[in-house]
Amino acid sequence: MRISFLLHNAYHYGGTIRSTFTLAEELAARHEVEIVSVFRHRDRPILGLPAGVTIRHLVDLRRDSPGYDGDHPDFHRPAEVFPRGDGRWKQYSALTDARIGEHLGGVEADVLVATRPGLNVQLARQARRGPVLVGQEHLILDGHSFRLRRDIGHEYGLLDAVTTVTEADARAYRRLRLPGVRIESVPNSVPASTLPPADPAARTVVAAGRLTRVKRYDVLIDAFAEIAADHRDWRLRIYGSGDAVQDLRGALARQIEERGLGEQVFLMGTVSRMEPEWVKGSIAAVTSQRESFGMTIVEAMRCGLPVVATDCPHGPREIIEDGVDGRLVPVDDVAAVAGALRGLVEDEELRAKAARAALAASERFDPARTAVRHEALWSDLVARGASGRTHPPARVRWHRAVGRAVDGVYGLKARVGRAVRALR
Repeated sequence: MRISFLLHNAYHYGGTIRSTFTLAEELAARHEVEIVSVFRHRDRPILGLPAGVTIRHLVDLRRDSPGYDGDHPDFHRPAEVFPRGDGRWKQYSALTDARIGEHLGGVEADVLVATRPGLNVQLARQARRGPVLVGQEHLILDGHSFRLRRDIGHEYGLLDAVTTVTEADARAYRRLRLPGVRIESVPNSVPASTLPPADPAARTVVAAGRLTRVKRYDVLIDAFAEIAADHRDWRLRIYGSGDAVQDLRGALARQIEERGLGEQVFLMGTVSRMEPEWVKGSIAAVTSQRESFGMTIVEAMRCGLPVVATDCPHGPREIIEDGVDGRLVPVDDVAAVAGALRGLVEDEELRAKAARAALAASERFDPARTAVRHEALWSDLVARGASGRTHPPARVRWHRAVGRAVDGVYGLKARVGRAVRALR
């Protein structure tokens, strides 16, 4: 098959990019695979080039590049095809509308895969019929704005399939009753570790992720404090940094100092590769209020660490078998997190047993297994032939007309709102 992925920015870093690169590289061993990045802001992808995969871009943001598009007049005009409900809408423009449209209208592929809701909507609005059209959900339906969910419910009906990373989110999408659209859950994949498994005798708890409130590292620190005095030789290492909206490093540092944990709890910052850091620990901890999947859980398990995780929507309960390869605890419950950690900290034999179970269980997230599931879905859709997938032209025109009209109404409301605020 010829497979074309559409990414927001393949030259940046993030879970969607990483999982797309992993899947594309695995598929490239058997198929012709390309990744098309809407934006390019650097010469090489931060994550490197996936073996056997072609990468190209549509809009060049490199100021020193002869193809720099930042001065193009359409770059400064708002997008009308890319939906306003997507949180990245302000980064899109009339130029991206045109470039994405040209790409979707001319790409030679059997399967076209978009990787975020806004691009999925644009895929539905602009792609010609013929290729299989797949929208991937890397977050969760319920986490999107009402406006974006309205677009999803309307526009995704023109796709052939939607894949989610958890079965719980697939159920949410099935409740939309999208006519004729296949809804399948296929988890993200993580390659096997290239390092020896973590040593269960190590006395370190490891956590990783953005330093934002949803990750609830304050809960983790308070929970660790409940066992720290009894186990002075144990350490907690938290990897990650904040983002443009939130960065709780200062608040967490103060919490560590106030709890007298300066010699046992460490904010490690970001690292280029977490794998060498996971294997330095013997327990992983994830205390999030919500997760779209739980990549860090799988990464830790692939390195041989049992994981203490909150039983939050949507991913942890689909990854961890409570009491076997880790522990699931209630969200925001300091005592429960502390109790689960203590159970593993104080029983090295139990820790070692859970570590072996985690390593074995994590094999189901191997890229080869995930790729096979995508291939099975796409091959089935391709095998039906274009006639079996083509929506009536009148229905396509109606969908697109309604989508443009509703977006126009929202755009008018936004402009009126700005004008009113300017007059105050």
